[in-house]
Amino acid sequence: MKVVDMHCDTILELLNHPEKGLFQNDLSIDIQKLQKGNYLLQNFALFTDQKVLSIPEQQTMRLMDVFWNEMEKNKEYIAPVFSYEDIEKNEKAGKLSALLTLEDGGVVFNDLSMLRNYYRLGVRMIALTWNYPNGIGYPNFSMDDFTDYKQASPLQQIDTVHGLTGFGIQYVQEMERLGMIIDVSHLNDAGFYDVLKNTTKPFVASHSNARSICPVARNLSDEMIQALHARGGVMGINFCGDFLEEHESPNGPSHIEAMVRHICHIKKIAGIDCIGLGTDFDGIHSDLEIPDASYMNQLAQALSENGFTQEEIEKVFYKNVLRVYKEIL
Repeated sequence: MKVVDMHCDTILELLNHPEKGLFQNDLSIDIQKLQKGNYLLQNFALFTDQKVLSIPEQQTMRLMDVFWNEMEKNKEYIAPVFSYEDIEKNEKAGKLSALLTLEDGGVVFNDLSMLRNYYRLGVRMIALTWNYPNGIGYPNFSMDDFTDYKQASPLQQIDTVHGLTGFGIQYVQEMERLGMIIDVSHLNDAGFYDVLKNTTKPFVASHSNARSICPVARNLSDEMIQALHARGGVMGINFCGDFLEEHESPNGPSHIEAMVRHICHIKKIAGIDCIGLGTDFDGIHSDLEIPDASYMNQLAQALSENGFTQEEIEKVFYKNVLRVYKEIL
């Protein structure tokens, strides 16, 4: 079974631990684990926490440097993706594909020329927000509001008021023009519908689950899932335990059975064609039943045992995401 994963935070881990490398490490993602898991493509996010860093764009450039250094060091095994044809070319050459993404598109600092420069540097997908408001829009779950997990948790606070900014609308339209994939994971509900209103092509929620199954604001409502499907987009199942099922405290365990429940629900309300994978590997702190990329066959087996056909499993694991990539890239 081939695998396409729309989100991991491995590059940040490699920046923070320079003694580690992409070929082999103790993280959830490395080249050997990707090969063992029969991966076709891995998205690599450059995550920048703008509230922590005094010069956020410097952090993004450092992450960019780690990504490109690892691509050069491991060019025998993995190659970057600039267009859909690169995925096919890499597969024929026996190489993994790596698609570069940004997590928190606000690192352009209200300047579309910076967005275009990120495209020139190889970025092909951008999550518009992370957990803070930025020049583009607003998240549902804001770290600014997070004080107590159990009392009035912001994980439950859904924002249907604050949509994309004027610049945010220009931003997503320029992304479409360039051929970049718009990612609405972390974006609030109002922003989601503004993306829907102001764009025409499919977009993705790279690492988001179903709110009806796990009622946290980071997940998508049934109406949002149906709208995403109607646009031809896809959502990636997030392996973070807190987005799979409710827990008494943060960083609860991540269970395969919960992943299957989300996939079954999404299939029921919107069909199989809008479901993909967005593990969030190396960016979550849950106790993972699927600990790394080499164990992905366990999810395929669980889906088979729950009545999914081979074709349906292939759609979830790679075909649905590739369909969107083929249309956009």
